[in-house]
This record gives sequence, C-alpha cells and structure tokens, in this order.
Amino acid sequence: MAIFSKSFDEPDERRTPDKTVVDVVKLPGASVARVTFQPGWRWSECIQPVVGGDSCQVRHVGTLLAGEMEVIHNDGSKARLLPGAAYVIEPGHDARVVGEQVAIGLEFEAQAAETYAKS
Repeated sequence: MAIFSKSFDEPDERRTPDKTVVDVVKLPGASVARVTFQPGWRWSECIQPVVGGDSCQVRHVGTLLAGEMEVIHNDGSKARLLPGAAYVIEPGHDARVVGEQVAIGLEFEAQAAETYAKS
C-alpha cells in the first residue's frame, strides 16, 4: 500500500499531563502528534514536573491550528504563535498559552511526537 492514514480520534498513544493532551499517530517512517493545551498551560508548570530539566529540550517542527502561544527561548528571544503559523522551535525554551482559548498544534518532528511530555 502506498497511502497510509490514521485518525487522531483513535491515536496509537495518548499522554495527558496537566492541562495537556498529546495524541500520537504512528505511520510508516513518521509519527505525528496533535497537542492540545488548555488555557493557563505553561511548559514550566505542566510538563517540567513530568520530564524534569530547566527548560524544554525537545525540537519542535509544526503548525498551530488554534489558539495563541508565546515561546521564550533561553537565549532571550520570544515569539508569538498564531493560528496558521508554521514553526521550528529549537531546544531550550519555555512556552505558554496566551488568553482563554484552547491552543491546538500539530507536531511533525518524529522525536517530538514520540517523546514530548513522556516521563
């Protein structure tokens, strides 16, 4: 078969740290995650207790589908992500949901999909 498809409604794996749902689908040669962050979510408060460390050490490649997020890198740079934004976020950052809307993103980096928010 040359075409593979899976639904995030029936993920291969689901992780649910505080204010977070990570749904992972595994395809031949690729893993993709849909990540849902509730209002009030912040990496240093919701994910750090699960994985440890001073900042997120995962490289993210994805797109934000809904909501708004702010990413603060250890080097002092900041970015606001809005719906429709494609992004690459290098390791060494904190992030938070901005406002009262749920933020939903898709992660295309296989390592991020397979390991994010996993103890």
